[in-house]
Amino acid sequence: MKKEQQELQSLCVLGIFKESFKLILTCPKIFFQISLFLLLPLSFIFLANFHISQLIFFNILHNQTFLHQFPQNSQSCALLSDILFSQWISFFLLKFAYFTFLLTLSLLSTSAVVFTVASIYASSNVTFRKVMSVVSKVWSTLLITFNWNTAIVFAYNVFSGLLFIFCLSVIGIDDSLGLVIGGILLALYLIGFVYITIVWHLASVISVLEGSYGKEATIKGKKLIKGKTGTSIVVSSVILLFFLGIQLGFETFVVIGLVAEELRIGVAILCLMGLLMVILLGLVVQTVLYFVCKSYHHEHIAKSSLADHLEAYLGDYVPLRPRDIQIPEIPV
Repeated sequence: MKKEQQELQSLCVLGIFKESFKLILTCPKIFFQISLFLLLPLSFIFLANFHISQLIFFNILHNQTFLHQFPQNSQSCALLSDILFSQWISFFLLKFAYFTFLLTLSLLSTSAVVFTVASIYASSNVTFRKVMSVVSKVWSTLLITFNWNTAIVFAYNVFSGLLFIFCLSVIGIDDSLGLVIGGILLALYLIGFVYITIVWHLASVISVLEGSYGKEATIKGKKLIKGKTGTSIVVSSVILLFFLGIQLGFETFVVIGLVAEELRIGVAILCLMGLLMVILLGLVVQTVLYFVCKSYHHEHIAKSSLADHLEAYLGDYVPLRPRDIQIPEIPV
């Protein structure tokens, strides 16, 4: 691999970002192709859905408010109720189509970037045709990992919501103590959510490179993050802040329209390009973080084994085996 184990395991937050940028610049052509065919549609769908959903939802709220101005059994009330029903159907159909395309492109993008980064580390020749060939073989395992971690996030949100409501109902939010407790609970929730997200990302990389998926990949990701939890949380938080910043800027200047009409298209394009770069950087970072955590636990993957594993994708799938991972003796 291009970096020795000692160098990878000692990478800090800034080092991980620098390493990620170097990887992108090492093979700009392949990352450009991935961005053009996978990440650009993914970014466009996200922003387009955000914009259209906001418009439909605000229109529904407006009609819902307007509905109360008519007598309940009047013809106008019945007509507006039919319009509202159609709008709700359109809204849910849009969400269904959005999540279908988003999930598909997300799985394809993750597979493509993970395979590309691993190929660079293994000094293996990588082309876009190879990447797409691999993507078609691993998306199903990623889907299982996605479903498993989605269930975990759902359970975590339900439990956190119930705990938050219970604590505030007992303490109350009218005094300063209630606000302090609420702030502490919110901070703990965000830390926990970021932690689960990091484990999810590592599990996704493991699903591509090690053949494990679902619960097994998640358990491996949880073990792998030990010792690098703080660094991982900071790195993921930075990516998340960039993502939220772009989303806020798009909503403020494009959806709400706080800039002139002729400038909206330009701002929308800037947000689209910014989101694309953040997604690409995030996917590369999560793959680098996988190798950093592997090195930290002295699970150094031999370059030859990694290269053989990646080439195996072009034939029959062969995951990395334990004997392919070199764990050197640590002097006491």
